Formats: sequence, structure tokens, C-alpha cells
Amino acid sequence: MSDAVLHVRNLVTVFHTDAGPVRAVDGVSFSVGKGETLGIVGESGSGKSVTAQSLMRLLDPPARIEGGQVLFEGRDVLTMSPRELTAWRGANAAMVFQDSLTGLNPVLRILRQVTEHVVAHGRMDARDARRHGIELLRRMGVASPERAAASYPHQFSGGMRQRVMIAMGMANDPTLLLADEPTTALDVTIQAQILDLLAGLNEKFGTAIVLISHDLGVIGTICKRIVVMYAGEVVEEGPTADVLSDPRHPYAWALANAVPRLDAPIADRLPGIEGAPPDPLAMPQGCRFAPRCPWRIERCGTERPPLAAVAPGRLARCWVTADGRSLPPRTVPAHAKPPESSTTEPLLVARDLVKHFPLPKKSFFGAREVVHAVNGVSLHVMPGERLGIVGESGCGKSTLARLVTRLHTPDAGHIRFDGQDIATLGGEELRQLRPRLQMVFQDPYASLNPRMRIGDILAEPLLVHGRARTAAEAGERVGALLDMVGLNPSWAIRFPHEFSGGQRQRISIARALGLEPALIVADEPVSALDVNVQAQVLNLMLDLRERMGLAYMFIAHDLAVVRAFCDRVAVMYLGRIVEEAPARDLFAQPAHPYTVSLLSAVPEPGRQRVVLGGEPPSTLRLPQGCAFRARCPVAQPVCAEPPPPTEIAPGHRVLCHAPGSFKGMP
Repeated sequence: MSDAVLHVRNLVTVFHTDAGPVRAVDGVSFSVGKGETLGIVGESGSGKSVTAQSLMRLLDPPARIEGGQVLFEGRDVLTMSPRELTAWRGANAAMVFQDSLTGLNPVLRILRQVTEHVVAHGRMDARDARRHGIELLRRMGVASPERAAASYPHQFSGGMRQRVMIAMGMANDPTLLLADEPTTALDVTIQAQILDLLAGLNEKFGTAIVLISHDLGVIGTICKRIVVMYAGEVVEEGPTADVLSDPRHPYAWALANAVPRLDAPIADRLPGIEGAPPDPLAMPQGCRFAPRCPWRIERCGTERPPLAAVAPGRLARCWVTADGRSLPPRTVPAHAKPPESSTTEPLLVARDLVKHFPLPKKSFFGAREVVHAVNGVSLHVMPGERLGIVGESGCGKSTLARLVTRLHTPDAGHIRFDGQDIATLGGEELRQLRPRLQMVFQDPYASLNPRMRIGDILAEPLLVHGRARTAAEAGERVGALLDMVGLNPSWAIRFPHEFSGGQRQRISIARALGLEPALIVADEPVSALDVNVQAQVLNLMLDLRERMGLAYMFIAHDLAVVRAFCDRVAVMYLGRIVEEAPARDLFAQPAHPYTVSLLSAVPEPGRQRVVLGGEPPSTLRLPQGCAFRARCPVAQPVCAEPPPPTEIAPGHRVLCHAPGSFKGMP
């Protein structure tokens, strides 16, 4: 690319560990032009983030850049002095990280963090920097930028913090912006707003962007070209539309095939990639993907393929497609059978649940504010059913999960589990309930004791609840549990940090299964996992449902995953369920404007989107009438009154004055 802002040539980054050198980035090359967005995708451990940190020279020992060039407008970043590097980062290049909460200083106000680079590089005095910072926040879509400038990071939602991070990156009007998973774990509506914001930087300011993500839908939405990485090297590069529709490397093909889509047939299982990435200390001699490749030939096991042209403007590292041939079309999974109607009694019934959280007083004479987290939720779960709960952050999903598992006590309402009223249980009665009603949390690493071996973590609840009488008996059960979730029983002696994210989530599921529950409440169990690991975990949960008759209450913000996994779906907004229906009906004919907007915001290549503006109202002061009316595209005067619950079809209930009135994009 002759007009490239950034040109990376044969970049090599090595981690020198006690076990030996690990080539985390191995001969990576690509370029990015002015006003272009390049996407980099791959599983965890593929080298995406290390590549970005290498470009910015942010890596500390034991990592070391041992080869290649990073040419920015002709200058090699890798040969810059520390002073030159500091000036370059401030004026020419910036990076936005995945975790905006840890990327912001919790004790500094937002304005100081946005403007400190401008002031440090002498481009503006304090007064001009203040005006510039407030204008940046306004440009990034931050509501009430003057007030936001005086706030602290913890006072913002995840989406607003990510906008602040982008504002910090754009403060010096950089030519190059590196964004490392900037939308991971964000709600679909906030994700859509951030993606539109990044696209606007391309169009308005000509910013060159390198966007790193494991979400192919995100990449396909705004990236012109895509680089696919596997085991530290580039395995395919080309125009995004071509790579996603006609991938020429088997790994790119498998990634594209594993992504749940809203328009795909609903199948009994999610497609995934067999096997695991290679050990970085013992890479295969030939193609690094060969052990997992369904089309491998003899040559793949002995010779490493070069990254070569397979079509105009396209490169692939594959012996099978080296002559320009295409891989077979994607597999179309068999349709799953619709869930059979059941006449049995519900396993879980919740009626009119309410949970409010009083906040500390701001002053001695001030009034105490209250967070209205859950405001009259009713639902049920049948034996063996998979109920999905979706909605934006702050809508009450996680609080609802903690209510039905009795980690929180409801302020009002009733909960019946397996015929027993559990809303007011305590002490020994509540302890006896725990084995039948288990929870799997979003972050398995945070829910596993880092100082305990996995075997002890799994054995502890067995011994506490009398499922095993002796340590030896518990050890046998632990081995069986690990085998049940697809892990080697000999790994029981390992610690949590020795496992990948997907493996840790399997361990969390094994811990829940050990007590033989009837219902598992899973709170965002796959939101931070790669698409392939996500498919493996969800398929495991489906298998266990078939073998053990488990029911699931499945909380997620990825609507395509919910569609693929759940029998029935409830949509929450501001502490209430606004729509509930069988999954097939809700995704085919959504009736509430909020549901329509959520579905339309899902990033999928080739789909038009409705980007829902703003954020939900504050839970400190609930609005009168319909809670969604301030953001609703079809709000009417009648919406100032509370909407009545309406059943528009069997099992399809909507909380709206005019269900079905908003269809989204024409």
C-alpha cells in the first residue's frame, strides 16, 4: 500500500520464560492507509493484543521485540529514542484498551485525564485545554459534557467510560488509533454507538484505525480489510467482505462458521472448531493449524506454508488453497426441533419481585437516594427449559439472577422453587436449598479461589453439603466431574491461573453440577470468551441438559447467542420485563420498540442497523408512564401513562401501548 500511514514488516515479539522462548508474534506484516479501518481477529493467544502493544512499544520484560519494522509515515518506531517515542505517542498515535475502568485513573476527574496529554505536549494552556476537552467529550457523544468533565470514572457506565477513553486517544488528533477489543462485554446498543463513533473518525478526520476483536460481526461492520491471526502469525488477509464470505484459510473458514447469526437456522448445537491452539513452546513443524484442519494434506504436517497471494488483493497461508481454489460452502446445521410444550408444573415461579438498594447519604441533612434495580418482575422456568434474559447494563438482569438464587432477599414479591416458597428462607433452610439451585458467574477467575487447587475447589461443596463423606470419595467425584465437562481429571492438582478462560468456565460449571442441581442460573457465562470457546461452553451446557435434565436461566447481552441457546426469552428494561416470548417468535416478530432496537443494533455484515440513542434513564428516579418513551422512536402522548401488559399471541406478552408499531429500518 503506497499511501500507508502504518506499515508493519516481519514483526517478531518473543516472551522469554523459564520454560523457554515463546514467539507470540512471528513474522507479522500488514499496512493501514489514511482513513482506513483494519480489523485483526483470532482466538485468545493468537497474538492480536501483543501485536498492538508491540506497535506502541508498550511491552515490558520478559517480552522483547526481536525483529521487523514498524514504519509510521516512513519512520521506524522500533528505532525511536525514549524521548522520540513519547512525542510520537502523544502527537501521532494513541491506543484504546478493552477495560475502560482500569484504563482510567479512579481518583482523577475526567477532564484532567482527557487533557493531560495535550497540556504535557505543550499544545495548549489550561484554559484552551479545558475548552478542547469538553468539545472532545461532546464530539464523542457524552451527555452533558461540562458536568461529565467534573465527574470521576466510577460515575459513568461502561459505554460512557469507553467514549472517554476514545476522547483521550483523540485529544491530540492522532493519525493512528489502535483499539484493542473496545466493545467487548458492552451492550449491543452501546456497542453500536461506539462502532458508529469509530467509523465517524475515519470519515471526518481521516484517522487510520487498527481494530482488534474476536467478534467477526464487529469487524464486518466497519472494517474495510481484515487480518486473521493464528498461533502468532497471519494466516489470511484481504477485503473484509471477501474473507467473511469466501475464506481461503481453513481457520478463517472455521471462525466465520462458528459465529451465531440472527438469520441462521436454529440448530441443536453451535458449530465450533475441534481441538485447541498449539502449545506455544512446541509449535507444529508444518502448518500450525494442521492438527485441527479438516482438509489437511500430507504436506501440511511437514512444511510451513508461506503467506501467498490466492486471489487479487488476498493472501492466505495454506497449501490446500495455494492454487486459488475456494473452500467448501459453510455447513448449514440441521434445524432444531421446537421445544415440546409441557404440562408439568413450573420449576421456578417468581411473582412481582422488587429489589431496591438504598445509597449512603451525601450529607447529614441530605435525603437518601435509592437504586430501583428490579421493579415488579414475574417469570417462570419449566423443568429442562432454557430461559434467556436480555437487556442493557443496569436493566436489572444480574440483580434478578441473585434474587432467584437467594443471594439477595427480595423487598417484595414471591419466589417458589420446586413447589417451595423460598423468598424468605434463611439459615439452615436456605443452606439445604443451595444444592438444587446453582449459579455460574461471568468471570470464572474471580469466582475461583486462586490459592486453592481445582480439585479442592470442586471437593469443598461436596463435603459441605454431604455429597461426599470422605476426602477420597470427594476426589473420585471430582475426577468424574472434570471428565463430564471435558477436562482431564489429572488436572485437579492445578491452580485456576493455569487454565484458559474457557477451561475456567468449564470448572465453574463442574462446581455447579457437583451438587446435582435442577436449575442453573448463568450470568453472562460466555460474554468475554472467543467465538470458538463460546461454542464449546454452550454445547457443553446443552449436552448436560440432555443428560441431566437441567433447566437454565441464561443471562446475556449477545442476542445471537441467546437465539441459538434459549427456548424462551424475556427482555428487561429498567427493572421490568417489557417483552417475553418463545425465542423463535421473539426474534422473528419482535413487538416492543426496545426489542426491535436491540435486534437491529446487532453488528452483522450486510445488515442495516437502528442505533438506539442515549442510555436508559437513571434508576434513582424512575420515569412516569412507559419507562422507554424518552428513547422510543414511535412514542405517543398515551405513553405518559403506564402501559398495560398485552398478550398478542400464546406465550407472547408485551408491555407497550402499541405493540408491533415499530418495525425498525425500512
